[in-house]
Amino acid sequence: MRVVRGLVFLAVILLAVVLQVSFFAAFSLDGVVPNLALLVVVAAALTRGPEFAALLGFVGGLAVDLVPPADHLAGRWALALVVVGYLAGRVRADAERSTVGALVTVAACSFVGASVFALSGFVLEDSGVPVTEALRVIPEAVLYDLLLAPFVLPLAMRLFRRLRPEPAMAV
Repeated sequence: MRVVRGLVFLAVILLAVVLQVSFFAAFSLDGVVPNLALLVVVAAALTRGPEFAALLGFVGGLAVDLVPPADHLAGRWALALVVVGYLAGRVRADAERSTVGALVTVAACSFVGASVFALSGFVLEDSGVPVTEALRVIPEAVLYDLLLAPFVLPLAMRLFRRLRPEPAMAV
């Protein structure tokens, strides 16, 4: 059963990445698309905790880094989504129970994720996306993620709760 859960988690994050770079690319605003991978990682963090979400964030971020039309150094989104997964998981007790708390978590994570991505580009001197351009579009990215959160978060959180491992029985 553990392998099946792992494959479902992998399928969910990969589906989010594929939709993000294909379908939602048509709705790009200044090169910004909703970050579905980030929303799935936040949902995982709120339901499963920081360790699981950081691992899922690494997988999802690496997929975003490698799937065309990526124009930046690989690993930058992986780092950003690991940080996002861990931070969102640390506040999950407050954010999981409240819609407002979940939306505040999404906004904060979207800001942190985009900022880590932009600043890692500055540190690594990645010429694909200048840091000033990346920092300029952060408010748009946060708004886009907030607009999609009410549709993605409840579905993903429900799925992650259903796939929670059964507690071990005491003998």
